[in-house]
Amino acid sequence: MHRRLLSVKEVAPLQLIKATAQYLKENELVKPPSWAPFVKTGVSKDRPPTDPDWWYVRCAAILRKVYLKGPIGVSRLRKMYGGRHRVGHGHPRFAPGSGSIIRKALQQLEAAGLLVKDKKGRSISEKGRKLLEEISSSLAKKQAK
Repeated sequence: MHRRLLSVKEVAPLQLIKATAQYLKENELVKPPSWAPFVKTGVSKDRPPTDPDWWYVRCAAILRKVYLKGPIGVSRLRKMYGGRHRVGHGHPRFAPGSGSIIRKALQQLEAAGLLVKDKKGRSISEKGRKLLEEISSSLAKKQAK
């Protein structure tokens, strides 16, 4: 009997991202750059992330976003990871997220074979789709118990 893999949409996003981040870390598919502990994730942020594994979480979140909205490029992802930039006495304005973080994460995921690059940006590869659907299925199975 063939087991049906669940779509990423059928599982809670936070659980999927955490499980995927754990998988990426354990299997060493991505590796944080040397500058990762010191950078903010965007102009609108005041401080660097407090989670020591934030790089894996961001890579997992980007992988999920590419699965759902791909093909997608760096500029659209910067908009998704942007936020409200407070500029002193002036009105808060929108500021995009860090392009370097997104670019390096996409490059690492592409090198791992989870994403493929085409004209319109990056889209999920068969290997990446299978990985996310297997993690989704295992999470759904755990929830059912």
